[in-house]
Amino acid sequence: MTKKNGSIMYKCSSCGYSQPRWLGRCPECGEWNTMEEIIIDNIKGSLINNSNQTQKAKPVQLSTITAQENTRFSTGISEFDRVLGGGATKRSAILLGGEPGIGKSTLLLQTASKMSQSFDNNQTVLYISGEESAGQIKERADRLKLDCSKIQILCTSRLEDCLDAITVLKPSLIIVDSIQTVYSIEAGLIPLTINQLKYCSNELISLIKERDSVLIMSAHVTKDGNIAGPKTLEHMVDTVISFERNNDDIRFLHAQKNRFGSVDEIGIFSMTENGLETVSDTANLFITKRESEQPCGVACTPVFEGSRVFLVEIQALTVPAKASVSRVYSEKIDSLRVSRIAAVIEKRTGLCFSDQDIYVNVGGGVRLTESSIDAALAAALYSARTDLKVSSKTALFGELTLSGEIRTVTKPKQRIKASRNLGFERVISFDSEQIEDRIHDIKELIKTVFA
Repeated sequence: MTKKNGSIMYKCSSCGYSQPRWLGRCPECGEWNTMEEIIIDNIKGSLINNSNQTQKAKPVQLSTITAQENTRFSTGISEFDRVLGGGATKRSAILLGGEPGIGKSTLLLQTASKMSQSFDNNQTVLYISGEESAGQIKERADRLKLDCSKIQILCTSRLEDCLDAITVLKPSLIIVDSIQTVYSIEAGLIPLTINQLKYCSNELISLIKERDSVLIMSAHVTKDGNIAGPKTLEHMVDTVISFERNNDDIRFLHAQKNRFGSVDEIGIFSMTENGLETVSDTANLFITKRESEQPCGVACTPVFEGSRVFLVEIQALTVPAKASVSRVYSEKIDSLRVSRIAAVIEKRTGLCFSDQDIYVNVGGGVRLTESSIDAALAAALYSARTDLKVSSKTALFGELTLSGEIRTVTKPKQRIKASRNLGFERVISFDSEQIEDRIHDIKELIKTVFA
């Protein structure tokens, strides 16, 4: 630290007396060895760095801490609240990432409008935009028929303007769209750098930690779908939310990190002319309703996403490998999982997959990660390879081991109930006494499904 940016002072930890030179004994209170070094910002006149702070943080007994109640704000959007763990927690920072045009600004503006309506007269919402003008935002609000009477708009990219507005207005909700556009001269002369992103984010997060506010920052993503910028940004915030879409108008909202709730919940929206609307009937959202028989290579399975059960359709296709090199093409299910299931089938049943290119997809574009899909994936692969159909009234679930055994999975009763409520007459699994078709290994599975 140079004298141009800050000056060194020595402050007594006993009485607070300070002077520019170190002394062994404080001339004010007479205590020995209490003078500690601090650094004062010459511009702001405040402490910006010190190795031995005068007011040190001290440990306390955790059992003496009183848990806070009523620490959440409802966003007014049920699916958003679900992903956040029941609402936005006060003094928390939320990072929302998504590809261009997916609807981040629409979701944030709808959230601002709905939350502002639930606030008291002394509470307000501050919407900071570094990408759009106030006229563009007002035009979107009018098109979506949103009430913006309690929303304060600030169109700027300067961090200092943002901090001043937050200090003056003391808003309960702060939205920054987007954080990559914010810059400060303190972090350098060039905007949109990694240093700018870390410095500006840290200043905003530090400010809202001192007050009962919620900070939501939107973020750009790379072509790989990851949030652009340093990974440090995701560590700094309390919640990281990913906004994704399938090929239709369906949007998926799920948390990659959440200090105040589960990361297993998923929010589902439909993009309409009135903005983002929550999807009420989600159980059969990913199931294709067919009047004819189900084609080969298709199997249905119940999966858990947080506290809800969805019935999804796994689709598989096998074709002879090109140039004698087989490959797996799978975007919504890990390709290594597909290769493992195919290898187990080949080893335990003798059906060859090593000379085939394998294509796997999930109806509706939802990404599947839980092990309960193994049984349905195995049935879909076997069906695609043999051209034998799985009945459209059959649902399967269970984990497949390398030895070919079918293992139990969590919450089988809920999966069976959801399957039967959607018209599946036959549920095949290892798990429950409620079903007649219990299976123990891959051979029993194939015999039961394709008998």
